[in-house]
Amino acid sequence: MIFKSILVERNEEGIKKETLEMPDCFADLNLDQIIDAITAGRQEYDLKPLFYTALNDIDTIKYRHEIFQDLENETLFEGISAFAQEMRTVRSHLSLIEKLHYKFHREGWFLATVDIYCDAVNGLVHDLTRVDLKSRGFSAFREYLTEYASSGPFTSLQMETKRLKAGLATVKYCLIIKGDGVKVRKYEAEIDYSPEVEKTFEKFKQGAVKDYRAKLSTGSGMNHVGAQILDYVAKLHPDLFSDLDDYCVKNGNFPDETISRFDREIQFYMAYLGHVAALKRKGLKFCYPQMSDTSKEIHDDEGFDLALAHILRAKGSFVVCNDFYLKDKERILVVSGPNQGGKTTFARTFGQLHYLAALGCPVPGREARLFLCDRIFTHFEKEEDIQNLRGKLQDDMVRIHHILDQASPNSIIIMNEIFTSTTLKDAVSLGKRILGQIMRLDLLCVCVTFIEEWASLSDQTVSMVSTVFPENPALRTYKIVRRSADGLSYAISIAEKYRLTYDCLKERIKS
Repeated sequence: MIFKSILVERNEEGIKKETLEMPDCFADLNLDQIIDAITAGRQEYDLKPLFYTALNDIDTIKYRHEIFQDLENETLFEGISAFAQEMRTVRSHLSLIEKLHYKFHREGWFLATVDIYCDAVNGLVHDLTRVDLKSRGFSAFREYLTEYASSGPFTSLQMETKRLKAGLATVKYCLIIKGDGVKVRKYEAEIDYSPEVEKTFEKFKQGAVKDYRAKLSTGSGMNHVGAQILDYVAKLHPDLFSDLDDYCVKNGNFPDETISRFDREIQFYMAYLGHVAALKRKGLKFCYPQMSDTSKEIHDDEGFDLALAHILRAKGSFVVCNDFYLKDKERILVVSGPNQGGKTTFARTFGQLHYLAALGCPVPGREARLFLCDRIFTHFEKEEDIQNLRGKLQDDMVRIHHILDQASPNSIIIMNEIFTSTTLKDAVSLGKRILGQIMRLDLLCVCVTFIEEWASLSDQTVSMVSTVFPENPALRTYKIVRRSADGLSYAISIAEKYRLTYDCLKERIKS
């Protein structure tokens, strides 16, 4: 059976080379926070490169969806978790063996480690046969693992391991200690007087008394005296310990490469599902989005910012969900409204959804249809950098020009508060030119702005507005709704900025 990877079905489709560097859009979209939270506690697997590498193939995304759906079976999830724990023990023991100094001490730990590995493989075969697997990935891996577990090399390894363990368990010897001398000889069925000694001293026992016995270390260490005793024991049983020597040399690379790769790659799924489970328990929805690499008619119902939701859940706060859709020729969401109303969070949500969908992960939302983009570009407001000797407006223009030079019709651009450093008239004019270029490229775009004129440039632009409570405009709902901009939100924001709201004026009059 040929099985390549639980991440991709065919090798040529696979992650040709894992991306080691974090994508540029991560910081602006808070995807860095999301991946940090997902991979926390699993550093040994080096999972971040898997989350840095988006897919460009619809079928591979479906392949991953199937595996995620299989892992929603509690029996399978627990079985994989048990296997992962045993493999973690195997790696821990192998790391320990490298630090041990004495030959037979190392070989004893090696034998025990192989035994754990064999039990882990057999346990996983058993667990996989208990589940009605639907995914191509798990079905292929089960077939591979079953064939591997019944193969000659593995069964031979398992039998030899059990034989050596059983043989070593029968080894008995005597120590004769006189002064600073120690003599090792074969056990000759001497009587064990321990029960008699305990019985003799039982009558002196007077209830609970202080325990003066020395506490011996139960760690893995062995001193030079113990090592020499073990060397002499080996000389008393030369055939058995010679077999142990040969066993360790022959099986030095015992872990199967494909199984070891599976052990790492399956953590991509386990880590993500473990992260979102807490949010699901709070009633938040996740779905497997329909993906298209041709149609740009997209939607997401009850979506939310995964990074923010993780923070709010820890605080016990409520998470606000939002919907969006684009149909026909619509390509650009122009989001306006008052400050601190959730506009930037909405823009981040749009980017997060598309990136996580491109990894083949379930995404926040009750139902979604998303576009498989080739790259996500972000332009978020940044402080002036004196090192580049550019003003803020010039820096905005340089960065946007760089994005448009690299973007293709299959890219997504997310812009947040651009041209805030210039006059309204200039900002309107510059924005029209930038959005015009985006429309000519037929790009999907989210543009967060106070400039509401941009929302009605053409039939490719859609206005969305962050809302407030009608009875108290100072309070935000954090709901972003699809409707025409009315200018009031911008006026409120300006009034707040210059302390000209009704409440501020009343306060100033009183003082």
